[in-house]
Amino acid sequence: MSCIMAASGGLIFGYDISITGGLTQMQSFLEAFFPDILEKTNNAEQDAYCIFDSQILTTFVSSLYLAGVFSCLVAGHVTRRVGRRNSMLIGASFFFVGTILNCAAVNIYMLVIGRVLLGFAVGFTNQSAPVYLAEIAPARWRGAFTSIFHLFLNVGIFVADLVNYRANTIAVWGWRLSLGVGVVPAAVILVGAAFIPDSPNSLVLRGKLEEARASLRRIRGKAANLDVELKDIVRAAEEDRQHSSGAFTRIVRREYRPHLVMAIAIPLFFELTGMIVVTLFTPLLFYTVGFSSQKAILGSIITDVVSLASIAVATLTVDRYGRRKLFMLGGGMLLVCLTGMAWTYGAQLGTDGEKAMPRGYAMAVVALVCLFNAGFGVSWGPLKWIIPSEIFPLEVRSAGQSMSEAISLTLTFVQTQSFLKMLCSFRYGAFAYNAGWVVVMTAFIAAFLPETKGVPIESLGAVWARHWYWKRFVKPAPSPPAKQDDGTA
Repeated sequence: MSCIMAASGGLIFGYDISITGGLTQMQSFLEAFFPDILEKTNNAEQDAYCIFDSQILTTFVSSLYLAGVFSCLVAGHVTRRVGRRNSMLIGASFFFVGTILNCAAVNIYMLVIGRVLLGFAVGFTNQSAPVYLAEIAPARWRGAFTSIFHLFLNVGIFVADLVNYRANTIAVWGWRLSLGVGVVPAAVILVGAAFIPDSPNSLVLRGKLEEARASLRRIRGKAANLDVELKDIVRAAEEDRQHSSGAFTRIVRREYRPHLVMAIAIPLFFELTGMIVVTLFTPLLFYTVGFSSQKAILGSIITDVVSLASIAVATLTVDRYGRRKLFMLGGGMLLVCLTGMAWTYGAQLGTDGEKAMPRGYAMAVVALVCLFNAGFGVSWGPLKWIIPSEIFPLEVRSAGQSMSEAISLTLTFVQTQSFLKMLCSFRYGAFAYNAGWVVVMTAFIAAFLPETKGVPIESLGAVWARHWYWKRFVKPAPSPPAKQDDGTA
């Protein structure tokens, strides 16, 4: 239950990511706020690459991510003081209020203010929920537990596309239905999080040892032997108290160099996979190649089903085959898809965007997007949440997760600000750009990311100390890591 409720934090992020993709080509929404874009969609001579190139539209979409950056950095300090669970409750509250404001909007200013509040919500939940899942998970199932956050994120995306599909048929107020349904995932988290315990690691860090023992017993079960695991958590918390400087100051020290590099590299590469293209703007891509508004949303629903299936596969295999193998598999699939999309758009839509794409090639784009979602769903999708949530020592964990998520949201903001302009300017070269980055990131993972499957979260220092490159930075563990009891949650 604790795992499911924490992972449901992904619902609000996923719902908001996908709802905007459908809204931005929904007639009722464009009539109310962006009549100039609606006029371009009805112009047969309009450059297909540039239909949605509007600074006001990109401000509406990207304002959430800029607010999320600020929120993430604040959430790192707040979470450390009030706990992971309370941080999730704060995020859900922001989302609830922001959703109501968006649903009631009568002008673009209300929409943007509502989006800012949603950004605050995303910052708090994305910072706290993955860490909570990693801390409560048994070592041998930690990857599966944490990947459930990404599964719920994609459930939110799927639900949003279903809502958009129905709302698109409702004249005048259909867009209000799309935005208003967001109160449901917010209410789920608000109610559910009130009934789960905070993580033992967070409680020990705040000096609440007996509450931590009770939380651990509730999570692991009454029959589990808790002494070894609790002792590891207490040891990590005591090491944290030995440092006089703050966590953000500590993480730049030499002994935390691998953690700092991964805190930057993982979200950076995640955003450069091209995921922003096929997640946030999928309906727009399908509309660009000739699908009607309704069929474009239906295409998104099909790709959502593929994503959910691939994430389920990742959840079942990540702790069996490890993180690195899934990264390699996904990298190969993403490279094939992005290269195929660059060729298809370039050869069939042309450089000026005025050619009509033949139906067969348009269906090939759908197939490539589905394959992209499959590759992303078994690799970078869930692993982007798994790796940062598990690699940081307790004394810098909140700071590391905050930094990682702030970087991710910053890059998402930049891409949502620039992708429609980039598509208009670079045409099919936008996909080739991401394909080149996939080659770089796959090579980086192969060389610098050690395998972390099955290692207790407070004993991962030994993994870095054995790595061919990072061992020159990390201090060797003083003693072999104690075996953690793998009770069930």
